[in-house]
Amino acid sequence: MPESRCWGRRVWYHSYALSIRFAPFRLLLTFCCLGCDLLPHPGDTEGVQNQARWVSGGRLVVDTDPRLTIVRLDIDTTAGHDVLLARFDFDPTAGAGGAYSIALGLDLSRVRDLRTNTPYVLGPPPGRIAAYATVTCLCRPLRPDSVRGTYELSHRGVAQLTGRIDARLYFTAWSDSTQRAVYRLRQRIEGVK
Repeated sequence: MPESRCWGRRVWYHSYALSIRFAPFRLLLTFCCLGCDLLPHPGDTEGVQNQARWVSGGRLVVDTDPRLTIVRLDIDTTAGHDVLLARFDFDPTAGAGGAYSIALGLDLSRVRDLRTNTPYVLGPPPGRIAAYATVTCLCRPLRPDSVRGTYELSHRGVAQLTGRIDARLYFTAWSDSTQRAVYRLRQRIEGVK
């Protein structure tokens, strides 16, 4: 009988010692997960980011071909600013025809000058960050008008940017300037060198 009580105490002691030993690690892990922007926020759009290109020393190029109703976003790497080019794919409905892709280009000027956790206004001056967007969908061809909203830098690393974008993207139909479309983009955005 005394041996069984002793065995029970050893098990209890080991589990108690393990919980005390790993308590600081669990606490650190909890704070790291809460500090990172891993989980979506309420009201976020559900796009999947399939492209994340960050170039320091580039220039955002918006190439328009009205004959083919195509707008392309690209990065000229000869010289310039920090540029972020990202693509988000959306599939809101299970049926055919609901999927669309948004390509977004941000001219961040100098990333070193941006402060973390500070929202910066997107768009032409007085906006701090120039932004351009295109949409690809099974709909009437759309020409970009403007991007309005904010970009907030969460983390700036050596080879990766992480932030949040909250923007409305305005488009006009190529054939009829009275037909307009607005897309919302509110979620985490990353850029990788």
